Amino acid sequence: MPRQPRLDAPGALHHIMGRGIERAKIFRTDQDRQDFLNRVAELCMQGDLVVYAWSLLPNHFHILVRTGRQPISKSMRKLLTGYVVNFNLRYKRHGHLFQNRYKSIICEDDPYLLELTRYIHLNPLRAGIVRDLRELSRYRWAGHSAILGRVKRDWQDIGTVLGYFGKGHKAVEKYEEYVEEGVPLGKRPELVGGGLIRSLGGWSQVLSLRRKGIKVAFDKRVLGGDDFIERLLSEAEERERETLRIGRKVPDLLTLAKRIMEGEGIEEEDLRSGIRKREVVRARRVFCQLAIGRMGYPGAEVARFLGVTTSSVNRLAVSQEGANLTKYLKLF
Repeated sequence: MPRQPRLDAPGALHHIMGRGIERAKIFRTDQDRQDFLNRVAELCMQGDLVVYAWSLLPNHFHILVRTGRQPISKSMRKLLTGYVVNFNLRYKRHGHLFQNRYKSIICEDDPYLLELTRYIHLNPLRAGIVRDLRELSRYRWAGHSAILGRVKRDWQDIGTVLGYFGKGHKAVEKYEEYVEEGVPLGKRPELVGGGLIRSLGGWSQVLSLRRKGIKVAFDKRVLGGDDFIERLLSEAEERERETLRIGRKVPDLLTLAKRIMEGEGIEEEDLRSGIRKREVVRARRVFCQLAIGRMGYPGAEVARFLGVTTSSVNRLAVSQEGANLTKYLKLF
């Protein structure tokens, strides 16, 4: 049976899992683990990924990410290929390290972002690598310790997760309680497979079947409800139309900024600053989603233009609040 293409979309949430070939160890030492994380951090700082949760176990990894300025397949290829090359050099070995392709499930944010964060961060406890939650809170090789503030990971987006629980120290306490409540739930097989559509040819094939009125069943690459699936399909259709318009030309950032300032009714000094007025944030979100998501500019370059941090720019580019981009697409 042919391999199924990856399902992806700008700003899509993915649960990604990779396992060593024949269950071999893919992380033998802390040097291996740090090498892997350095590569993840680089992708985050470039705006290619937003990472919410992750855990590294001896023979496999889990990571919960959002697609950034490039397709998830490209980001993962860069991450895993670079890691395998270094791993083979360190241990004077040859050949494959990972078992087949990594597994990727595209997920609906609510409730799965929190459910998967908890599931992924409890992996070291379920695997017996740590003895209890106290050890897990200090375990360096999972994102749980970063959310609790025990280990510093500047590249990990902890604000989004904690935002579900409130603000400040109380949010951290409530998150910790939420994770503890997940311990008796066990392995949660429903979180690593299942879904609501089947596609033997990626989104283009799904859209083709949909136009013909053909209904399709379940797909292990999707985790979400009916409304989520319908929204993904509608967005895929819109991207197909945009692709026909985009590609003619790519305006420079100043041209794009002027058009957005005119359309949103704000001044240049407001757009290119850290001011937090609602209308300015909305305009900045439009700018970032077009510049990074549609035009392919690096997050760092957009951040320099706007005078804000790269992490802020990347979060705006994949914001689930979305933005009305239609009136600006004529620029392309």
